[in-house]
Amino acid sequence: MKKVLVTGAAGFIGSHLTHRLMARGDQVVGLDNLNDYYDVNLKLGRLELLQKHENFRFVKMSLEEREPLARLFEEEQFDTVVNLAAQAGVRYSLVNPYAYIDSNISGFINILEGCRHHGVKHLVYASSSSVYGANTAMPFSVHHNVDHPVSLYAATKKANELMAHTYSSLYGIPTTGLRFFTVYGPWGRPDMALFLFTKAILEGRPIDVFNFGKMRRDFTFVDDIVEGVVRVSDKVPRGNPAWSGDTPDPGSSYAPYKIYNIGNNSPVELLRFIEVLETALGKKAQKNLLPIQAGDVPATYADVDDLIADVGFKPATSIEEGIDRFVAWYKGHYGV
Repeated sequence: MKKVLVTGAAGFIGSHLTHRLMARGDQVVGLDNLNDYYDVNLKLGRLELLQKHENFRFVKMSLEEREPLARLFEEEQFDTVVNLAAQAGVRYSLVNPYAYIDSNISGFINILEGCRHHGVKHLVYASSSSVYGANTAMPFSVHHNVDHPVSLYAATKKANELMAHTYSSLYGIPTTGLRFFTVYGPWGRPDMALFLFTKAILEGRPIDVFNFGKMRRDFTFVDDIVEGVVRVSDKVPRGNPAWSGDTPDPGSSYAPYKIYNIGNNSPVELLRFIEVLETALGKKAQKNLLPIQAGDVPATYADVDDLIADVGFKPATSIEEGIDRFVAWYKGHYGV
């Protein structure tokens, strides 16, 4: 049994992950600040389910709270930390950039310091497919250079990877960054396309479809994300003896540092995604076709070869199955 800190535990991925960890016997301390970036009732609903489990303890706290967070690390002596707390959303970073610096940069250094001073055996943290930014070589590989972000959100996630590498190098802290690709599923975030589309279609309102529906996304079901996180958290990285400063590999290091993509390895055009949703809902969408928004990338596509090679797992849930499961949850949760 491990003692695990999951930050963002009342969030979409965090709540699913916490259930999974407790199901295998881990003791989880869940940290969340329950902010109002989206409907707090959704976060409270996830939290209510988690609190039914005896292996769960909730702490309401922000990552930016340096001293309280340091005390938590000292009191609990975590084996593993999974940092999922962050200010999310590409488009919101155009509106409120300071929220991203506070949570994703200042907050992350507090996590690193906690790991450094209290013997954490493995830090796993959420990065994002958005770090690929202006890259166009497909599929996106962790061995590609990612120095051209196109949103502040992406820049903060790239910064997290750089900060983690620094701490792995200086202090020998094993760190693993996970680049998630467009996660969806039950209890999902209401600012994400599937949630927005489902609500609008059921209410008979038009949906905004950016890049005229030509956007391609590697939609990844939340259970696949969680399975990848759990497997990776159990595999503590070591330095790569083949790493060379002459030809530096961005996906690994001489230090105990690793990066993985977790994506479905099967990009789907947004219009096809909407078709599958229409079938699941039994109702057609009214589409408001719009140009691509600032900060968005036209396509994402994950190369997951490293994930397969190292932990023997590849996400495989089809969008048909995943969307059906989301719609069933949505109708049940909201009494549609």
